[in-house]
Amino acid sequence: MVACCCRQVRSLRALWRFLLICAFAGNSASLAADYKPEFKMSLVVNQENSWGQAAKRFADAVRYRTQGRIQIRNYFDGQLFAGQQTSEFVLLQQGVADFAINSTINWSPQVKELNLFSLPFMFPSHGGLDAVQAGEPGKQIFKAIEQKGVIPIAWGENGFRELTNSKRSIRRPDDLHDLTVRVPPVPIIAETLRTLGANPVSMNFDQALVAFQLGKVDGQENPIALIIPYKLWAVHTHITLWHYAIDPLILAVSGKTWAMLSAEDRNIMELQKDEARDAPVKPAKLDQLLQDMYGMEVVRPTQIELDAFRRRTRPVYVKWANEIGADLVGSVESLVNRER
Repeated sequence: MVACCCRQVRSLRALWRFLLICAFAGNSASLAADYKPEFKMSLVVNQENSWGQAAKRFADAVRYRTQGRIQIRNYFDGQLFAGQQTSEFVLLQQGVADFAINSTINWSPQVKELNLFSLPFMFPSHGGLDAVQAGEPGKQIFKAIEQKGVIPIAWGENGFRELTNSKRSIRRPDDLHDLTVRVPPVPIIAETLRTLGANPVSMNFDQALVAFQLGKVDGQENPIALIIPYKLWAVHTHITLWHYAIDPLILAVSGKTWAMLSAEDRNIMELQKDEARDAPVKPAKLDQLLQDMYGMEVVRPTQIELDAFRRRTRPVYVKWANEIGADLVGSVESLVNRER
């Protein structure tokens, strides 16, 4: 009698497990049916860029881990926002774009806290950036993004923003006088260059590439990770490695898209976020590559020379620190100073 009861209990347990498996499978099938056939990933860069490669890894990993429930298509070269790079965040808010990997500068018009990374000469090293992202400031920034209807998943790496031009070497603020420099449509960057005596011109990058070739624009500022694949060395012979701003990336998903995903698939997104992280930038190797392979004149300012740039741009720093939030900037300064 006891043996019979035990067998019945085991049978009931097996039946219960079977029903759970069926329910789970049915739920997954239902979710797949409810999901749209394509999720859009927005990217400002081309597929040859390291961001583009990161986006491809993420899309492949998510498709595999969700057994095809989530099919992400990457839209490169700003296809979703027609070249208006600072409008991408709005597309995420609206759910027009489901995912995006982009630089913090491009989302800073909508999220003021992201201007932190463009404060002139705030970050002397990657160590300071790592500490900020991993600490309370990083959490505060992610919370500010989430409050705008976009869910940040992970930080990525893009490197310091450096200056290239076709006219002359830049070692001191006066060398920038009357130099026409393309800048993204981000006010803090334009103000920084203008304070240094340059003539900043805001335009989309595809327009800028043509302007460089025609000699209508003298220079631009971007990380080396973009300078090489976009062949800026072919139009600009001078590069100044001044690390005046840093350019982290963020992988994010639209809040509307996030709301439609199951808890299981949200967890998969979290687990696969490392696939979207850019490969670490190795400045020393890239610097040498620009000089040895592409023939650029590489200027590495001394600390005294950098201090001159820092002093000249201090009014911009103070103004924007107040715009961003004194408490946030103060906590970041403390972390960065520990890493010096």
